Amino acid sequence: MKARSAMITEVVLPGQVEPEGLQLRTGPLPEPGPGQALVAVEASGVSFAEQQMRRGKYYDQPPFPFVPGYDLVGRVVSTGPGADPALRGRRFAALTKIGGWASHTLVDAGDLVEVPEGVDPAEAETVVVNGITAWQMLHRVAKVRPGTTVLVHGANGGVGTTLVQLARHAGVKVIGTASPRHHDAVRALGATPLDYRDPDLPGRVRALAPGGVDAVFDHIGGEGIVDSYRLLAHGGTLVSYGTAATRDIPGSSRTPVLKLFARLALWNLLPNGRGAHFYNLWAGRRRLAAYQARIRADLGQVLALLASGEFTALVAARIPLSDAAEAMRLAESGTVTGKVVLVADQGAGQDGEEDTR
Repeated sequence: MKARSAMITEVVLPGQVEPEGLQLRTGPLPEPGPGQALVAVEASGVSFAEQQMRRGKYYDQPPFPFVPGYDLVGRVVSTGPGADPALRGRRFAALTKIGGWASHTLVDAGDLVEVPEGVDPAEAETVVVNGITAWQMLHRVAKVRPGTTVLVHGANGGVGTTLVQLARHAGVKVIGTASPRHHDAVRALGATPLDYRDPDLPGRVRALAPGGVDAVFDHIGGEGIVDSYRLLAHGGTLVSYGTAATRDIPGSSRTPVLKLFARLALWNLLPNGRGAHFYNLWAGRRRLAAYQARIRADLGQVLALLASGEFTALVAARIPLSDAAEAMRLAESGTVTGKVVLVADQGAGQDGEEDTR
């Protein structure tokens, strides 16, 4: 028989710890408040954001301790006052920033984006934050056009593989940097791979795009951002979306970001026709309804491509929630192509129940 389990399992980041310092805790299953839905989490990703948070390096992370988890896919268990009861039982994706590494979590109903039936939840999870980020950088920031050429740094990573596929779908030529062991995978996605450690990387890019590239997507930051900007063609766009180069450098999480902002602002003052932008996934959330509508539209486009088979979800590994430390180590190893995904532990109910037979 089945008995109601009113418990939630969460992964807690208690401070600046190594992956094995992540903690598991259980507690009462929360009740959704006004406008909220309680979601039984089927999959949650391990993103670069959590890697930064573990080091206390994410720009606006909350104080320790907290539950990480930037995004998720799961089924709605129950709804609070003002949320549509018809949501119950349906599968949705959501951006959360924190809280996704749990068996259940509360999500504002307006942040839910329906996942097409038949799409595997772990595969859908790979395109939540990565899909929104890649789609918006390509189409809302760089405004890529068919026949142009772009440079994608980290083309084997979660965002990178998504960028490559969406750019190719838009008729754009892609040069992608990665370590040599990932070149076959990058090539299979339709990009021309280059070794990111090549001391003459700018020269290699110019050999492929003599007039410069039309856009560069750079998550690295640091001093390498200068080369990214210099590789732009006239009228080209640099889209910066991270500071990976400073991930392991002690000190303030804000200093590298503020330095990057200042550099981008200065470049935008130069009369050379080039643009430089920092992409922030959460920008515009003060106008909540418009922000949520953009997220639904953009993620909806990517999920539709996934459902139709025009996009390939690259799941690097599916690791149970209770083994979050292993998932974090693997994601940080730099040895995988695609995204590491935390999945619900075997035996955990997806409707707030456990099988106690």
